[in-house]
Amino acid sequence: MDRAEIIHDNFIRRVTQEDLPADEQSLSAREAGLSDEDITDLFESQVQSRLLDIISRRLRSRNESFYTIGSAGHEGNAVFGKTFRYTDMAFLHYRSAALLIQRSKQLPDETPLHDLLLSFVASSDDPVSGGRHKVLGSKTLFVPPQTSTIASHLPKAMGTAWAIGLAKALNFDTAPLPHDGIILCNFGDASVNHSTALGAINAAAWTAYQNLPMPIAFICEDNGIGISVRSPPGWIRSNFQDRTGLKYFSCDGLNLLDIYRCSRQVVDYVRQQRKPAFVHMRTVRLMGHAGSDIESGYTSMQQIEATEAQDPLLHSARILIENGILTALQLCALYRGMEARIEAMAEQAITRPKLSSPATVKAAIVPPPGPVCVAAPARPEQRNRLFSKDRRLLDTAQPMARLINFALADILLQYRNTVVFGEDVGKKGGVYGVTTGLYEKFGPLRVMDTLLDEQSILGLAIGLAHNGFIPIPEIQFLAYVHNAEDQIRGEAATLSFFSNGKYSNPMVIRIAGLAYQKGFGGHFHNDNSLAVFRDIPGIVIACPSNGADAVSMLRTCVALAHEQKRVIVFVEPIALYRTRDLYEQGDGLWASLYKAPDSGTTIGLGDIRINGEGRDLCLVSYGNGCYLSLRAGKILREKHNIALRIIDLRWLKPIDEAALIKAVSPCRHILFVDECRREGSISEMLMTILIEQGVDSNAALITADDSFIPLGEAANLLLPDVDRIVDTALALIHKGNNTDIR
Repeated sequence: MDRAEIIHDNFIRRVTQEDLPADEQSLSAREAGLSDEDITDLFESQVQSRLLDIISRRLRSRNESFYTIGSAGHEGNAVFGKTFRYTDMAFLHYRSAALLIQRSKQLPDETPLHDLLLSFVASSDDPVSGGRHKVLGSKTLFVPPQTSTIASHLPKAMGTAWAIGLAKALNFDTAPLPHDGIILCNFGDASVNHSTALGAINAAAWTAYQNLPMPIAFICEDNGIGISVRSPPGWIRSNFQDRTGLKYFSCDGLNLLDIYRCSRQVVDYVRQQRKPAFVHMRTVRLMGHAGSDIESGYTSMQQIEATEAQDPLLHSARILIENGILTALQLCALYRGMEARIEAMAEQAITRPKLSSPATVKAAIVPPPGPVCVAAPARPEQRNRLFSKDRRLLDTAQPMARLINFALADILLQYRNTVVFGEDVGKKGGVYGVTTGLYEKFGPLRVMDTLLDEQSILGLAIGLAHNGFIPIPEIQFLAYVHNAEDQIRGEAATLSFFSNGKYSNPMVIRIAGLAYQKGFGGHFHNDNSLAVFRDIPGIVIACPSNGADAVSMLRTCVALAHEQKRVIVFVEPIALYRTRDLYEQGDGLWASLYKAPDSGTTIGLGDIRINGEGRDLCLVSYGNGCYLSLRAGKILREKHNIALRIIDLRWLKPIDEAALIKAVSPCRHILFVDECRREGSISEMLMTILIEQGVDSNAALITADDSFIPLGEAANLLLPDVDRIVDTALALIHKGNNTDIR
């Protein structure tokens, strides 16, 4: 039993017979404020959305279309495409085809049916994703594309709403979103149970509670079921109708007139009050969850047929007939004529080209280069004022934490669209004092404390990027990323890919991480794994080992975000934040003078550092491992007469393979010193590069054990140290063993 075709046939039959569902609202078109033309126009969008669902299923039966989640039952959201401006950025649920179709009518040159069909058949002509996925999106309509989500788009929608208010407060006139704009974000009832949704809604309410602008409408389209799991009756209303900081609205999602009445109230409230609203739209789901879903496997036929009897298109047909706008015959003619039109377009769509090579698929992972717009350097008098209280510190060598602090100050001064934010980064200056004084220098709009929720922090970063900012969020500890890693993996890093390069969300995510913190234990404060980032296509991973490099690399990262729209993870080794000495106490060799942005010192993406020219042994490392390797190298040179070189990778993604091979090839022995855990370590990739490139050297690796870090001195039992590096290097040289000899 093909429920799509049954629903299709039932529409014609029931409209012809005028066997239409009852009206529970008793609301007239005049009372709702809709003209005859408006209602007809909305109904047409509903019909187009429905027929796209039905025809895409027909194509799928011929293997011409692919996995899709349809919009059937949710076509009432077309109203939001009319009441919100097209410049009100929309973060859409996957059942929002009618909304997108209706929104497109605000611009005369949009072709939503054609574009959506190209997306359904995965044609490379698809103007949204270029054939990479079935998505709802449009650059001209301010709809960033979404793939199938479980509320992962709510944090960035919240972040974008905040970014609108921030741009206005900072007089940021080049922001792409209007200062009086609002944000639309819709989702299903099952999604509100996800921590991502709850965190975003909480963050919006938390902001509004402090009388700060948060112009967003959260629209919960409640069809009562998530895949096969029923939502408890009354769950949505009871959870959100009395929530502090959140204005609750409700409407019947089957009735265009009631949705329009409610939507106008919502738009007026959010636009005027600059506060968040929660819209509870009760609707139904037709045709199951997705194309492969067999609803009869978990729902009785009686329930399925009862739901189909409440088809929103039948309710709209009743409204049109009762208000004397169209007759039953005219409605059927409209429906049949649209079906023929879309079928003809579908047959054309399946002939269009597809992605044909790995290169074309991957082409949009990194945003295409645009015009280089280097931010103007700050004027000398501005820098003099900025650092007026730091003169003594500027004249003496400083450790990494202080140098990063100075670099952030210069960056905030040079790039007026940069914002630093995170947990405790304001008046406190961060857990490790890295942002000390920035709040006083730049104020609460440029250096912001956030609530303690990493999903909201990273969602805010994505939202700020949508409005022209270069966000520099801080994640307090590396392990805290795992609370919110999908905001990087599934949202920030995928946007360019699924928009064919039209959208991007540049950012520099500062993360305090890695191990060797004396006295600290547990993976929350001493996490030594970067595996969560390494397999994300397109992102940059930077990991400086010393303060001077940290300054130059951070500037490069901000420039990459500013000019190339890159997503960057900047890992700062906590244990080296305050380190001043290298070989012995008081030598000061791990501290540096701060160099101004115009000093001419730059470290480009992928640049490695080579210390020494020896050919007996090459130590390759990064972060804490580089510091330890230098200490071990002194022992190997002075006590064992080994000629060696030490390579600091600096950049862990992408790695300049050609530069690395050139640097290690002259050496007879190569030892990778990796502070990360053995499984999923950086050294696994480095060893693979050597093998693939045919480097004829004895190679080995030393890593941390596959364990979480315990408290106190026991931590040293698991991590590479100077003695272990020396012993492993000597064994490698003397035995010529090309395997891991831990």
